[in-house]
Amino acid sequence: MESKKLAAEKAVEYVKDGMIVGLGTGSTAYWAIQKIGQRVKEGLSIKAIATSKQSEDLAKELGITLLPFAEIDEIDVTIDGADEVDTHWNLIKGGGGALLREKIVAAASKQLIIIVDESKLALELGQFPLPVEIIPFGFEMTMRKLQKLGAEPVLRKAGDQAFVTDNGNYIADCHFGSIAQPEELHLTLNQIPGIVDNGLFIEMASVVIVGYANGTVRQLEK
Repeated sequence: MESKKLAAEKAVEYVKDGMIVGLGTGSTAYWAIQKIGQRVKEGLSIKAIATSKQSEDLAKELGITLLPFAEIDEIDVTIDGADEVDTHWNLIKGGGGALLREKIVAAASKQLIIIVDESKLALELGQFPLPVEIIPFGFEMTMRKLQKLGAEPVLRKAGDQAFVTDNGNYIADCHFGSIAQPEELHLTLNQIPGIVDNGLFIEMASVVIVGYANGTVRQLEK
């Protein structure tokens, strides 16, 4: 936890007065939102867009002013976590179930700052199962199509029921093994009817900040 917190606090240094800030989702983004909230109490003036209801609720609790997308053209900086980061800074995201909103916010951002602990770094993506957001209608057929691509898809559950995203969809966690060509897989997946989007974020990260168990923080160089 401490390494995630350190990386998150380092990332918040990028947030300046007057900015519109994207707030990520998950255990690492939680610490960034907490730090932004603290800085707002100290006088920082920003407005934010949250990537999930969970992050929205936390931002409201901390007194961070939230905006709807209708009121903005672009986001200055978004701070978010990742489940895996390869050597080209391609990401797997969606472990927290918010991949679609995270991708919409990331694509609208001038800068996407990714914060992780050292356990999330990988030579190639694929150890972490790839989350794929799918429409509930006909989801069994979509799961079979994922299988035909060589995945082992598992429908994410919340207790006995299917997990439902903030957008009313399901998530299939797909074990592909090593993903040598993430860009190709991303395009292939998104051409399947029934798939809304997937957790591959290709060349979207502007900065990657890593927290280490020994208490150090490093900003990666490409």
